[in-house]
Amino acid sequence: MSQLGQLFPAFNLKGVISANAEDAFTEITNHSYQGKWQVFFFWPKDFTFVCPTEIAEFGRLHQAFVERDAQLLGVSTDSEFVHLAWKQQKDELRDLPFPMLSDIKRELVDALGILDKNEGVAERATFIVDPQGLIRFVMVTDLNVGRNPNEVLRILDALQTGELCPCNWKKGEKTLDAA
Repeated sequence: MSQLGQLFPAFNLKGVISANAEDAFTEITNHSYQGKWQVFFFWPKDFTFVCPTEIAEFGRLHQAFVERDAQLLGVSTDSEFVHLAWKQQKDELRDLPFPMLSDIKRELVDALGILDKNEGVAERATFIVDPQGLIRFVMVTDLNVGRNPNEVLRILDALQTGELCPCNWKKGEKTLDAA
């Protein structure tokens, strides 16, 4: 699996940015959001049970990520057409304010080392990438266990301080002094 401090791999994926078929699709690459923090979260399959709860929560927190100059990017190994159908059928996904990327060839999940060998899908993984393209945070949970988007936001806050942050630290609290 890709490690902390490594460059996030190059990619070129189709993204779904609307539930309207006429303007739903766009190409997104590793250059699309250069100079910004990026939060990639991968889910195993569309039209499942745990995944939409996480995706919808990231959607509700979207503005908080924007305020931190961070771009959310959701990714699975489903096709862009499956993403579109899911957005159209699931109310809480219809107006997501971030792209749903299709890694149908599994090139990005392979490059990151997060392909679940038994299921052939992306593991439930999260990567925070800094403006220089370096991986600063990695988390992978079991396919059956949803992650906490608020914790991802808290970790982004901590990384952006450039300081030492204690356990359960939250934005606005004091950081640690090593001296």
